[in-house]
Amino acid sequence: MPYHAFKCSECIPEREKHAVVKGHGEDLTSCLPLGYLNTIPGTISERGCAFCGAKHVIGTPMKDVIHLVHGPIGCCYDTWHTKRYISDNDNFQLKYTWVTDMKEKNVVFGGEKLLKKSIIECFKAFPDVKRMTIYQTCASALIGDDLDAVAKEVMEEMPDVDIFACNSPGFGGPSQSGGHHKINIAWVDKKVGTLEPEITSPYTINYVGDYNIQGDQEIMMDYFHQMGIQVIASFTGNGSYDDLRCMHRAQLNVLECARSAEYICNELRKRYGIPRLDIDGYGFDLLSESLMKVAMFFGLEDKAQAIIDEETARWKPELDWYKRRLTGKKICLWPGGSKLWHWAHVIEEEMGVKVVSVYSKFGHQGDFEKGVARCSEGALAIDDPNELEALEAMRELEPDVILTGMRPGEVAKKIRIPYLNIHAYHNGPYKGYEGWVRLARDLYNAIYSPIHQLSGLDISKDEIATDVGFKSQRLISDVGFDKAEIAAGGEREYSGKYDCVSELRGKTYPVPEKSFSAAV
Repeated sequence: MPYHAFKCSECIPEREKHAVVKGHGEDLTSCLPLGYLNTIPGTISERGCAFCGAKHVIGTPMKDVIHLVHGPIGCCYDTWHTKRYISDNDNFQLKYTWVTDMKEKNVVFGGEKLLKKSIIECFKAFPDVKRMTIYQTCASALIGDDLDAVAKEVMEEMPDVDIFACNSPGFGGPSQSGGHHKINIAWVDKKVGTLEPEITSPYTINYVGDYNIQGDQEIMMDYFHQMGIQVIASFTGNGSYDDLRCMHRAQLNVLECARSAEYICNELRKRYGIPRLDIDGYGFDLLSESLMKVAMFFGLEDKAQAIIDEETARWKPELDWYKRRLTGKKICLWPGGSKLWHWAHVIEEEMGVKVVSVYSKFGHQGDFEKGVARCSEGALAIDDPNELEALEAMRELEPDVILTGMRPGEVAKKIRIPYLNIHAYHNGPYKGYEGWVRLARDLYNAIYSPIHQLSGLDISKDEIATDVGFKSQRLISDVGFDKAEIAAGGEREYSGKYDCVSELRGKTYPVPEKSFSAAV
């Protein structure tokens, strides 16, 4: 068993089994890190909680909903505005955030009256919005506030509104994945089947587990529409509350993120007999296979093949251009959720990069099985790494770029390793054929950026001091200009050791030429 022990975690020996190097000839019974366990005390985990998994990941992308948090304001703020779940109703769900703002007195005397008052205030403030989701937090769960009872009472008084209560406090699971499960099951239990959809096509699906990050979902929706398929509901990117109540009428559940949304697909299969089909929306080959699988279910292969041929002819030459320039570059694939396995092999095959490490903060064993199986030998797989372990891994592996979220990405920048934000995206969408080329372009720009390479130059010994600010008096003195001569309009040759950029007396002294390794 090729466990990897981080030096910074020697005082926590349990962490050894949470990091594994994929060895030669090993099968998945012997080379998987432990995953989805309770956080080990002292590891300074960066995981999200179950509340975050329910509200931030699954709930918030619903577009026409007031998302009300019943708890302290910090819980609400922490799950607001960190991902670009865009929608076609002017991003209503991103512009505002709602919270009951529980205080100590509400914890002592109960918060149900505060909750009811807040619900009514929200609907009055946004009279055109008639749908709401209420999220339980640790504070309101520990004192036993009954969200369903309050929601029922308000709906009796205001019959034109509909409210969904999600009981997923932060302590409801080892990580945010526990919250995914809770909100999936709660939605099936409480809302699916309570409304009938208008059927406009003989071919109907639910598109599950896509969150329309910077427009991802719209790419896939366009492919489905070109094939003549009606998408009854999208769970949950750009999803409508009422459409999601109609999920029981689809003929097929097309699942993208199996980590966050497989639960609702499995329940719909058990309760309504709707089959589940897992797809990959990233990479030319995998996307083509996925579109063909959906088409084969309905007998629409010709339409799918037409899309595949057109898109491949348009975008494959551009992808090949980037592949020639990215081949051999090393990346750490440190995403959340399904990208652990969606990208692990296809990004190597189609962009030429080498994946030297994968990790997940809340992945289950099934996630690591798929991710490690698709990785090359020698890749370091880590479960729930903390900042110190990530820094140690980067210094050891020396990747050219990190694909991750903002928090670990900003840590990487401290040691001058660029990162791409693949949680909220740098310049997405990344799904679809054009999106995959867009990701390759962002990788190229990150690796070959002259500005980033300049950040690695040590200028601390330059004659122009860098620790005193850009005060003109000191700058003039350091580079050897005489104030009197400048005032008199005289000329004097620059006497500094290095060239620099200065606007003294309107003259520009250029930065010397540097040789960068950017391919052209």
